[in-house]
Amino acid sequence: MSSHGSPSGETTGKRVILLTPRGFCAGVVRAIDVVKIALDVFRPPIYVRKEIVHNRHVVEELRRAGAIFVEELSEVPEGARAIFSAHGVSPAVRAEAKERKLDVIDATCPLVTKVHLEALKFAREGYTILLIGHREHDEVIGTMGEAPQATIVVSDEAEAERVQVPDPERVCYLTQTTLSWDETSGIIARLKARFPKMQAPPAQDICYATENRQFAVKAVAGECQLLLVVGSQNSSNSRRMVEVCQNEGTPAYLVDDEHDVDARWMDGVETVVVTAGASAPEVLVQNLVSSLARFGFDRVEEREIKEEDVRFSLPGELQAPQQLTQIAL
Repeated sequence: MSSHGSPSGETTGKRVILLTPRGFCAGVVRAIDVVKIALDVFRPPIYVRKEIVHNRHVVEELRRAGAIFVEELSEVPEGARAIFSAHGVSPAVRAEAKERKLDVIDATCPLVTKVHLEALKFAREGYTILLIGHREHDEVIGTMGEAPQATIVVSDEAEAERVQVPDPERVCYLTQTTLSWDETSGIIARLKARFPKMQAPPAQDICYATENRQFAVKAVAGECQLLLVVGSQNSSNSRRMVEVCQNEGTPAYLVDDEHDVDARWMDGVETVVVTAGASAPEVLVQNLVSSLARFGFDRVEEREIKEEDVRFSLPGELQAPQQLTQIAL
């Protein structure tokens, strides 16, 4: 934990608590590295289906480097090289890529792949899968595609109360990896009350980074009058961090960068907590912290709540080409 005052040495008493862990998780680092290495090794054009991660700044940076982002594979020329985003894809998308003879590099987060494999296993065993998540989210669309006939998306407790299944004796649940654990546990409790024999995944599906960032927010919510989460509006894990703080009774806002900050939020605030979603670059966090000085927040205290040391290896499609490049250098 460290604290830094203003250059003049004078302090107003207003402070920023900068949370750790924050920002990029292992899956996001891996996905961004996949695009950068592919551009370096294979050279543009490299096509990326959907946003590689849900952050506008990351996507724009990679676009400037030569990545071409598309919504669907139909926009990719036959035989070209395409990257699947960190959120995963359905078997139908993989089949389309094969049909179009695309050279695919899969940047799906390994923790999302785990959920896909669980869905396949439960479907083969004849279970109805209750997939807890947001049905429009890319990750949920991909997971549901593994067993569409056997999967029902449940988005909230009201849906958990209404959902009907063919056989209450053979029901399981899986979850989107970027949910709020508090919200999800309420949905699971409702489902268990209705389906006592419901099976759970072997290990919880909510990812370590999502859980750690929410835990850190909870740990400091009582110390501040405002929480700012750096992240894009379509970032599920970032939105959940805001909700977690609001549920603790502290105002919280999601900001893409420092330009989204409303001066009115600062009225009466002596301590503001700053953190970032799992797909937000650290440079945006530092820019936000610097910009808060104009409101008198001239002390920055770094607070580490939990240590993270998770790393994921690159996809097999990139390991050999990268090694060859290193040997050539």
